[in-house]
Amino acid sequence: MSRLSAGRWPPRDPLAYSCPRWHTPPHHASTNRTLPLVDTLKIILQVVLVITSLANVMLVLMHKGKGGGLSDMFGGGMSATVGSSGVAERNLNRITVGFVLVWVLTIVALGLLATI
Repeated sequence: MSRLSAGRWPPRDPLAYSCPRWHTPPHHASTNRTLPLVDTLKIILQVVLVITSLANVMLVLMHKGKGGGLSDMFGGGMSATVGSSGVAERNLNRITVGFVLVWVLTIVALGLLATI
């Protein structure tokens, strides 16, 4: 038996181990890093989410409710008194639906990116 092994396993030879147990891998070998493109896309989608959320709140408040709501302040109540068929209200509905669809798709995309 050699002097290094001396009946022990694992051997206590300092050359038997390449690095100490507390050694961390170099920065380029990190496995938790995502691609910079994914990080950028997440930030862009979060900004879009905030903008569409605020826009949805404003658009819903502008709709004409039972009492008129904020749409009277912007001329939405004028269409009922003039006798038109509510073209402004229909356009407001279309814009609101469009913003809600963008909002939902943004949430789905952020959910899918969270799994990456």
